[in-house]
Amino acid sequence: MNLFDFFRASKKQSSASVAKERLQIIVAHERGQRTTPDYLPALQKELVEVIRKYVNIGNDDVQVALENQGSCSILELNITLPERT
Repeated sequence: MNLFDFFRASKKQSSASVAKERLQIIVAHERGQRTTPDYLPALQKELVEVIRKYVNIGNDDVQVALENQGSCSILELNITLPERT
């Protein structure tokens, strides 16, 4: 073993640590790409069930959206109510 091999061996990473770093990069990238949280469909379903206790509405009459503005998140809820007769 010569002197150059010694320095190269100390910088060489194990395949497990390289794989871990790559996975962390992929996970961070995927989190950045997600525009809506996983809980929004369940939230919308529960809101429809609660509103149905008081007003006759369909599943498509409630829209839930989440908008990020800097460090603030805004939850927008739109409900189409039936006309009164």
